[in-house]
Amino acid sequence: MWLYLVACPVLPVLASDLEPGTGDAPKLLLANTYQADVDLSQYWVSEKLDGVRAYWDGESLTSRGGRPIRPPAWFTEGFPRQPLDGELWMGRGTFDRMSAAARQEVPDPEVWRQVSFMVFDLPASPAPFGQRLSELRELLLPPPSLYLALIDQFRVSNHDALMDHLAAVISKGGEGLMLHREDSLYRAGRSDDLLKVKPYLDAEARVIAHLPGKGRLEGMLGALLVEEGNGTRFRLGGGFTDAQRRSPPPIGSLVTFKYQGRTVRGLPRFASFLRPKNPE
Repeated sequence: MWLYLVACPVLPVLASDLEPGTGDAPKLLLANTYQADVDLSQYWVSEKLDGVRAYWDGESLTSRGGRPIRPPAWFTEGFPRQPLDGELWMGRGTFDRMSAAARQEVPDPEVWRQVSFMVFDLPASPAPFGQRLSELRELLLPPPSLYLALIDQFRVSNHDALMDHLAAVISKGGEGLMLHREDSLYRAGRSDDLLKVKPYLDAEARVIAHLPGKGRLEGMLGALLVEEGNGTRFRLGGGFTDAQRRSPPPIGSLVTFKYQGRTVRGLPRFASFLRPKNPE
């Protein structure tokens, strides 16, 4: 049996700390967390890719936070001259490599030949999502570029079927699923128009200090002292590889952690490091 952890109420966080900047950042649709009482007949389902969110404005790629992404010029040849919302992706379990490539000022051609821009929305279209999906299929099937693809969108009949799909994705090394409401318009910010489905909860916190390791971890990171946007501080000691312990996320940076609900004091239960936050 697949166990799904329904989201528990969480303490409020400061959007200024945990959301992307508002300067030149694209106005993107952001996801809330799936609850089991959602009417799934109203949603399309796709895999949640562990890549780097990117916005194509018709001429260039930008990260969720407004940072320019500079692939080789040939990577975007053939891309449509209209905005696309999607994920730069190299395959399951490759987030660190993709994140590093997206931050490079001078792109590595050999790395970028392994990248695809996986498109899931058409931000400039005024139509509801179901119609936008039809427009995307007309625009991208067949794909106008070897490096451009449309994420597979499908329907499920009920919660149990959704959990079966989630289990299959997780068993193959995937991260989760996304639900996109069929009648929703594209609008910036978080709403139930877009929902993420994972076997755990996740959140973000800022690194306050590096705590030294002991025993086998002597000379490396033992844990991060982190702080959430509401001021909650706790130690984050699990989930790191030895390479990450030798070169931990810098103080002041944001990290994503996973957890299983909250204590009565608001502390995350069984918190474990997941990854550095996507580059802004």
